[in-house]
Amino acid sequence: MSDVDLNLLGALDVLLEEGSVTGAARRLGLSVSAMSRTLTRLRVATGDPLLVRAGRALVPTPHAVVLRDQVRRVTREARAVLQPQGERVEPGSLVRVFTIRASEGFMEFLSVPVVKAVLAVAPGVRLRFVPKPERDVRALREGAIDLEIGFAGVSAPEMRTQFLFRDRMVGVVRIGHPLLSGVTAEDYAGYGHVVTLRVGDEGVDRALGEIGLKRNHTVVVPGYPDAMRIARCSDLVAVVPESCFGNRLVDGGVAGLDRFELPVFGPAFAIAAMWHPRVDADPAQRWLRGVVMDVCRRAYPQRRVE
Repeated sequence: MSDVDLNLLGALDVLLEEGSVTGAARRLGLSVSAMSRTLTRLRVATGDPLLVRAGRALVPTPHAVVLRDQVRRVTREARAVLQPQGERVEPGSLVRVFTIRASEGFMEFLSVPVVKAVLAVAPGVRLRFVPKPERDVRALREGAIDLEIGFAGVSAPEMRTQFLFRDRMVGVVRIGHPLLSGVTAEDYAGYGHVVTLRVGDEGVDRALGEIGLKRNHTVVVPGYPDAMRIARCSDLVAVVPESCFGNRLVDGGVAGLDRFELPVFGPAFAIAAMWHPRVDADPAQRWLRGVVMDVCRRAYPQRRVE
């Protein structure tokens, strides 16, 4: 195939459709002599005259008649391969499996509205949620993960990022806990704590250390929903993102708990969607990211990140 000029396919398609060297030349913006030379090359390549004179017209040979539909199909498929992807996708006809890596907090408080929004318009789509290990981008790079939801900036520099909403860390205790009547840094550090060792918890420990205080890590759990369950039935203190107290789309299920302002470390942070550049232009991937973005905007309308 190294000596075959694939541009000849397009010329052959037009020649067989027009049945005229002059007409084909006009369609392709060539001179009649240049089109005649192209026909000569096609005859050599195929070993067949292709178009032969019948009076003042040209008629296809039997081989050309056999080739006509095949050439048309191959030519159109080749053009489709080399054209940009469409800007839009039809969700109703989409059949794909998307893998989303997200934290326990996202799964607890936002996965349900995302699933409902996707399946409402794209019944052929399947969503696969997987656990989120700390700061591991290999799965995104290798294509095993389509989309990741997490703290903005906790990723590799080549990843694409779309901010979803702002959040902040708050203290969480059972209803009636003494800390709800007023909290100092010393009071806060004096209680036992249920910690997750996530980014927010690490920041609290650093801030306390700067003023000579230290939390007692009484219980360590995998994620924020676990910390909230334990805090609800004990005097232990948890630190969770404020978004864990529910949103406008799903009840956060925080009965028996209340929040308070932390005496240290209270800056806001952003939750973001992250993906690898290889899927940036894929229309189906763009559609999925749009669904997630819309759900987060509706869930936390006051925390949008412009």
